[in-house]
Order: sequence, then C-alpha cells, then structure tokens
Amino acid sequence: MLDKFPEHIAIEKQLPDAVHDWHTDFGDRTLIIDKNAVAKVCKILRDEHGFNMLVDLTCVDYHPRRPRFEVVYHLLNLDKKARLRLKAIPDDKVPVLPTITDLWPIADWLEREVWDLFGIKFEGHPNLKRILLYEEFKGHPLRKDYPKTKRQPLVGPQN
Repeated sequence: MLDKFPEHIAIEKQLPDAVHDWHTDFGDRTLIIDKNAVAKVCKILRDEHGFNMLVDLTCVDYHPRRPRFEVVYHLLNLDKKARLRLKAIPDDKVPVLPTITDLWPIADWLEREVWDLFGIKFEGHPNLKRILLYEEFKGHPLRKDYPKTKRQPLVGPQN
C-alpha cells in the first residue's frame, strides 16, 4: 500500500477517531470515516485542503451483507485536480448520517436523492423530502430488498 496521503494524516491528527481505514486501491484515494464525523471531516477537507467541490454523493446497498449500506462522497480539489473519496457506514436498522448541506449547497439535492431511493436520513437537512418519486410512494426502490412487483398507490390530478 502506498504511503498515507496528506489529507489522511491531517484528519488523523485533528480527529483521531474519525478515520477507520483508508486505501489507494486502483489509484483512488479513499477514507473510510466514522458516521458521526462526516460533517467535521468534510469541513476540514474543504477549508484546509482545498476540496472545494462535492462531485457526487451516493449510496450502495450490499444487502444481505453487513454492514448493509455505504454512503459515498466524491470530493474534488480544483486547484490540484485531486480527487478524494469518503465512505461512511450508517447503522443498518436506522440509517442516519449528518447533513453536509451547509458546506456544499448541492448536497441538498444529492442527500434528497439518497433519502428518496435508499432511505438514508440526513440529520439536520433543511428539506428532506422526496425528489424523484411522489410523496405517497411507499418504500425506497433502490434497496435490494425492495420487491420488484410491489404495487404503489395511484396518484391522479387533484380536483
């Protein structure tokens, strides 16, 4: 494995319990971080290391494997053209992570999408509601245990 990258060392110094693991597999720098430290780690990376762009925020469902969910953040330092991936693992039964909407406004839409499709809640989000599906939709369709033949309530025009 390659030497630790500078951002990893800085995070370990400032938040010793925040980083659970790290790797540079296939050239991708990745930190696996504590679910409660997501906002703090992102703030340090943005303010002190120039990761000024949240490129994407998504989720992976590994059901039936445990831990089940992995929320993935892709950050970009535009000046250095450096990419960094963060992974946080929420609880399986009640998946909740802190919001990062105050750091990157685009997180508003990305967190809503992850909530809508996977059911991961983002604590402190200013407007966590469905973004792709209608409000009456039951469940979260990108979860691997979501039945493909499930019927949904029909919603028509309001008179």
